[in-house]
Amino acid sequence: METRKLGRSGIEVSALALGCWAMGGGPGWGDQDEALSIATVHAALDRGINFFDTAEGYGNGRSEEVLGKALVGRREEAIVATKISPNHAAPPDVRPTLEASLRRLRTDVVDLYIIHWPVTAHPVADTLAVLQDLKAEGKIRAIGLSNHGPQQLAEAFESGVQIDANQVCLNVLSRAVEMEVLPLCRQHQVSVTAYMPLFQGILADKYRTPDEVPPFRARTRHFRGDRPRARHGGAGLEAETFAALDAIRAIAAELGQPMANVALAWAMARQGVASVLAGARTPQQVERNVRAATLTLPPEVIARLDQVTGDLKRTLGPNIDYWQGSEGSRSR
Repeated sequence: METRKLGRSGIEVSALALGCWAMGGGPGWGDQDEALSIATVHAALDRGINFFDTAEGYGNGRSEEVLGKALVGRREEAIVATKISPNHAAPPDVRPTLEASLRRLRTDVVDLYIIHWPVTAHPVADTLAVLQDLKAEGKIRAIGLSNHGPQQLAEAFESGVQIDANQVCLNVLSRAVEMEVLPLCRQHQVSVTAYMPLFQGILADKYRTPDEVPPFRARTRHFRGDRPRARHGGAGLEAETFAALDAIRAIAAELGQPMANVALAWAMARQGVASVLAGARTPQQVERNVRAATLTLPPEVIARLDQVTGDLKRTLGPNIDYWQGSEGSRSR
């Protein structure tokens, strides 16, 4: 498995990571068998994946607990990223929140500690100052952000605290970060870790029409705003999204590859992306993702994928918060 540098931290992460959100179960995911989750983590380690992404908010800490159990006896093989929710990011709350995550993860250090969504209740510099102290104490190895837009990144950079990663949504149907965020991250030597590379199964060829997509996975601006659980209020781009999906499917067929392999390979090839966070709930899904990680797309294929999704990218625009319209975007 290829490894890549995470910002300026000196940490080397596998180009393919295991996203652990589903291991927490709950709304949108349903029940998840703990033993199967542990076997999935072990399969990832055995296949060279060293980067595991979780959050305190995934299943109210359940994802962290399961990952912690899975890494007993193998912690030294893993790079663990977890996240602090904005409502816990006030300076007095940061330390106890981290300590709770450490207990659930059964470890004494988090390799990458991430502010999950932008902080709005107080200056982000105040939170970053506490994280810097915790890094100096050895409880954090690197500090990251998630879902931060260009203005929010600039505010974080002004603090003088070293930021090593920005975790954002990036897939061949969701390319807003390419407009402003990805170039800014490259300029400041901040690695991007890309989540939803398979668009929660849509790019794994699970659905042929918009109506087949479950409500939990159809909340983004790609879909109508009147769908259950959607909150962006827009008209959506369902016809455009599924036309692009048909074009991607045709390209994958020409290559003789599953669509999921092509989508993962496309995301892994983007300049500035250190790791692609692909979720898996079984060892078999890990194996499938690892096979995809060995696929190298020719430049002409990448150009075709860029072209068939270009109109969708331009219409969706630079707002990287796919769940809110521009006025209500949490990322600015």
